[in-house]
Amino acid sequence: MIACACLLASACGGGGANVSVPPPDATLAFSASPGTVASNGSSMLTWTSTNATSCAASGGWSGSKATSGSESTGALTATTTYTLQCDGAGASVTRSATVTVSATPAPTVTLTANPNSVSSGGASILTWSSTDATTCTATGGWTGAKPTNGSQSTGALTASTSFTLTCSGAGGSTGRTVTVTVTSSTAMFPLHTEVGKRYLIDAQGNPFLIQGDAPWSLIVRPTSAQAEQYLEDRRLKGFNTVLVNLIEHKFADAPPKNANGDAPFLTPGDYATPNEAYFAHAEDVINLAAAKGILVLLTPSYMGYNGGDEGWYQEMTMNGATKLRTYGQYVANRLGGHDNILWVEGGDFNPPEKSLLRAIVNGIRDVDTAGRLLHTFHGNRGTSALSFLGTSEAWLGVNDIYTDGTSVVANAFTEYNRSTMPFFLIEAVYENEGVGGSGVRTQAYQAVLSGASGQGMGNNPIWLFGGGWQSALDSAGARTLTQLRNLFAAHSWTLLQPDTSNALLTSGVSSGANRAAASRAIDGSFALVYTPSVRALTINLAQLTGPRVSARWYDPGDGAYATVTGSPFTASGGMSFTPTGNNSQGDGDWVLVLESTP
Repeated sequence: MIACACLLASACGGGGANVSVPPPDATLAFSASPGTVASNGSSMLTWTSTNATSCAASGGWSGSKATSGSESTGALTATTTYTLQCDGAGASVTRSATVTVSATPAPTVTLTANPNSVSSGGASILTWSSTDATTCTATGGWTGAKPTNGSQSTGALTASTSFTLTCSGAGGSTGRTVTVTVTSSTAMFPLHTEVGKRYLIDAQGNPFLIQGDAPWSLIVRPTSAQAEQYLEDRRLKGFNTVLVNLIEHKFADAPPKNANGDAPFLTPGDYATPNEAYFAHAEDVINLAAAKGILVLLTPSYMGYNGGDEGWYQEMTMNGATKLRTYGQYVANRLGGHDNILWVEGGDFNPPEKSLLRAIVNGIRDVDTAGRLLHTFHGNRGTSALSFLGTSEAWLGVNDIYTDGTSVVANAFTEYNRSTMPFFLIEAVYENEGVGGSGVRTQAYQAVLSGASGQGMGNNPIWLFGGGWQSALDSAGARTLTQLRNLFAAHSWTLLQPDTSNALLTSGVSSGANRAAASRAIDGSFALVYTPSVRALTINLAQLTGPRVSARWYDPGDGAYATVTGSPFTASGGMSFTPTGNNSQGDGDWVLVLESTP
């Protein structure tokens, strides 16, 4: 054992020769991400080596490379293999990575903003669709994962903002960007009309779809902070119009005084004695609305139901036409410089003496000689402005309908056939006063799909700011009507013509509150059909230009789309469509969206 140990010691260097240790071999990790791209797509090559002093590329690339690094392949049109060999003192190592160019097409993405220009504090609706995509991601002015098709409000914008959406699928990724320009807060207003156009037009030349609420007591009952709270909630929900009394006769804490204790007249009921403090507060509320891009339908002297104590008709009679005209001049001078006003004359009453109605109008027009601000009339339920006033009132620029819950479509058809003057649903049945959220939606969709250029809802307790009004801000009606605006923003709604003869919707129409409403674009590019309940709807697809027609159900509760099984269909003949069940709100109403496709 000792002899052996000595021998080993001698051999191991106990005065003998050194033994050579071989150098370590090179190692290499090499990958391509993504491994599959669409034609003209690119991938990133990434590599890391150890024990290497040099690396050389071959195959789909060439030349010397760093021992660790990354490099884009550039645009690829064919499947390509990339090889990298790294050398060192030890053995060399070679690795390859293949990037497959898929025959699957790259996703297509469309992204639009409507409107693409808003006033400061205003919002736009982003609408997008894609094909051959499985995921979409938002960046820029919005973030997070998005469905492959959908719509979403931008929320309040105070600066021009770009929104980017990138959608990915087996064929690669495609991105699109849209920019919403923010202009000054008053740029949207005033509104105007143009001959032959059945809708209102804003100061930028864009169509203005009235999405309204009726907070009648907004100027008198809430404090300034509460008015701000209400208007901001409505702005965030997509409302752009409010119906308000300038002077309130009954529905206030101490009528006709506002929350500050100021009455509209220094001498009660005397229109010749306007109180500056009262109207200064009214102006503040109108300014708040303007800053949020909200139109104020302003009733200068609400007459009241049947001319009774809810309104000012009795006082108007006692004051007479001369004082009323002077009052009209006063409010025009005091408030008429605000472009976000559309004057609403009357108020729940068809006055037997129209001279009192005209007196205030004439006073306003004495100041607004250019007719810069529009006027309409609000009468008894069942009355339109044109049916009561006729066509001889030069000041009447906008028509409206005031209906019950069963006659929206019939009244809308009458006014659509009467005149090309724009009309809208100014009131129907209020939420919690005969209908719930689905009833509010039904009235709204029936109006806009029957020729109206917008609609207004109402809610109790919000209209009079009664007890619990803040809790009612998120009512089902208000919350889900956001989806109506989103749907119309995603389509060229000014092209729609109501299906007055049932040429499109041939069966399943029904009647009254359950009546379906259908409208078709004049060029046959799309059609929208609303049904208040789950039932079969027979559609004449030949009314669409085609040659094929895609069909989707739109949930008016949450804005989700569901493609109809078998879609797209040939644009010919009749076809029956039935929703599969209730919508996201547990109600039976749906919108059938039909679009011509190649």
